[in-house]
Parts: sequence; C-alpha cells; structure tokens
Amino acid sequence: MRFSIQRESLLKPMQQVVGVVERRQTLPVLANLLVQVKEGRLFLTGTDLEVEMRSSAAVDLGEDGETTVPARKWFDLVRALPDGVKLDVQIKGDRVVMHAGRSRYTLASLPADEFPTTDEIEVTDKVSLPEGTLRRLMERTAFAMANQDVRYYLNGLLLDLRAAELRCVATDGHRMAMSETALDVAVKGSRQLIIPRKGVTELLGLFESGDGSVGIEFSANHIRVRRGEVVFTSKLIDGKFPDYEAVIPLGADKIIQVGRDTLRNALQRAAILSNEKYRGVRLEVSPNCLRIIAHNPEQEEAFEEIEADTKVGDIAIGFNVGYLLDALGSLDDERVHLQLRDAQSSCLLRGANDPKTQHVVMPLRL
Repeated sequence: MRFSIQRESLLKPMQQVVGVVERRQTLPVLANLLVQVKEGRLFLTGTDLEVEMRSSAAVDLGEDGETTVPARKWFDLVRALPDGVKLDVQIKGDRVVMHAGRSRYTLASLPADEFPTTDEIEVTDKVSLPEGTLRRLMERTAFAMANQDVRYYLNGLLLDLRAAELRCVATDGHRMAMSETALDVAVKGSRQLIIPRKGVTELLGLFESGDGSVGIEFSANHIRVRRGEVVFTSKLIDGKFPDYEAVIPLGADKIIQVGRDTLRNALQRAAILSNEKYRGVRLEVSPNCLRIIAHNPEQEEAFEEIEADTKVGDIAIGFNVGYLLDALGSLDDERVHLQLRDAQSSCLLRGANDPKTQHVVMPLRL
C-alpha cells in the first residue's frame, strides 16, 4: 500500500473519524485507524465496537492495500504539519512510513485483518432529511440524556418514527426533551430506536447547519447515517424506552409567557446562590410577575423579579435551575411559555412559536 495526498485533504477525514477511537481500549487494534487504498481513494475507519465512523478522500498516487495505524499519534502528526505540505505514505514491513517534505515519520502498524468492522446491515427502512433539521432535533433534546444510569435505555437518544413523522426524545427520569419534524416519505408502520450517547455525540460533531441531505438506514440492531463521504454506523441500545408522552402534564392551563433571554439571565444569576447539591430555585407566579428565589446553607439568598405575561394567581413551585437553563438554551424563540397545572405538577416549557419542541421538568421539593 502506498499513497500521496495533500495534508489538508487527509486532515479532514481524519478529524471526522478519530473521535470514535477511545484512549483506553480492550483490544490494541482499537487504538488504530483502518487505512485502505482502493481504486484511487483512501478510506479511513475508526471504531470502539459500538460506534463506527468511516470517511474517504481522493489520493494523487495510490497503490491498493490496507493496514492499521495508531490513530492519535498519526492525527497529531498530520495536524502539526504546515499547510500545503504533500504527504507520501507507504507500508514497510510492520511499519508505516510517512514522508512530508524533508521530514520522515515511522509508525508501528497492526494487520488490517485484526480490525473489527461492522458487517453489512440488513436495512429495513430508509429516510432522508436535511442535515440542519436533524442536527436541530438532536441539539434540542440530547442534553436530557442520562449519563451512566443503571437504566441503560436512558443513556441514549430515542428516534421515534411514526409514518411521516420523526421525533427525537431524551430523558434522565427528572426531565424530558422532545422535538419532531415531518418526513417527506413515510416509513412503514412505526419504529423506535435508541442511539447510544457516544453515537449521538459523534453525530452532533459531524453535522453542520446546511441544507444538504443525510440518509438514515435502520436495521434490527444498527443505525447507519450517510453524509457525503462519511458513513456512521452504531449499534442500538436494546431496551424499551419509557412512555414519554405520559409525562407531558395534562391540563397545564396556567401559562407564563416571558422573554427567553430575560428569564435565562435571571436564572443564571440566581443559580450562583443556589444550593450546590440540589441547585433548587423557587418560582413564584402572580399576575404579570415572576419571582425567582434561591437559598443556600450559608443563609445567602438571591431574589429576582421579572415581568411576565400571565394572569395566573399566586402559585409557587421549585425546580432544578440547571434543568431549566438547559431547556432554555436549546430554544430559539425570543419568548417562551412555561405551562403549569398546580404547585406539584411538572412544568411544560416550549418556545412561544414552536409547538414541535417540548421540554418537561419535574418539580423539586424545596
């Protein structure tokens, strides 16, 4: 195997796949990238056995072959080289040698046949949607995923396909985030898939805000996303996601409309003096007024009062301020709605003009 390529042409696909490689591995070959040259193209693949990312680029001169190269070391070398340099890479025995101008670097390699790659998946459904749309859905919900919860099915993002609709949903048991969009082509029946946290992180790092289309393929145990030269494949979490619609509070007719930035800034200030362990704040609602109060064990207090468009009578309820801030940070509307039923119910939070994205935050007893 041998190929020549401009540094910039190699750096981009490396950046796309190297994040998948864990710094601590169960198998030595998982620290490497699979490097393949086929018919004038270079293919790079990284995996951690759960998530796999593959990207490619055209090469100037290429001799077909394959090997594996230490991912981080190779990436750090290429990133540190000056712009415009041309790289010549070839296998010499059990080493990979890279020439860059007058510089030469020799890296250890492992045989390509030791590298575990995902077999072809049996596709049961395909959908296509704009890249920016999928990115927005994930950004508005992924923050609510659980992290290392024993309920393993919460440590991921749910894709809920219903005919001509796609929903992204995440919950950690204390809050829930849901966002949906229409599909151009309906899928057969309905399907729920849970993408693991790492897969969600890699996709968010990959997606941009453009209108380019991404294709999503589903099988019984895998999801595959195709975006240009990049192919992302991930195992699905095997588990049943909770009935998220059941936590949306019914009859939440007490509506508080307030400026998103005004509310977020007030909550950020109050959070400074909240209890560091529970991060609780108390919301007190009265006609045309919203008060935010925080206390901590040192007897310190924050009191904020902001104007709000509401006719609600006196009601007081506590929440984790971090959960409220996360939800507000994922919305774009200038004004937001907080909907309550009573002082013990969850809060339904959404943009004033965006009914397709909803956040539910459980109350906190203060």
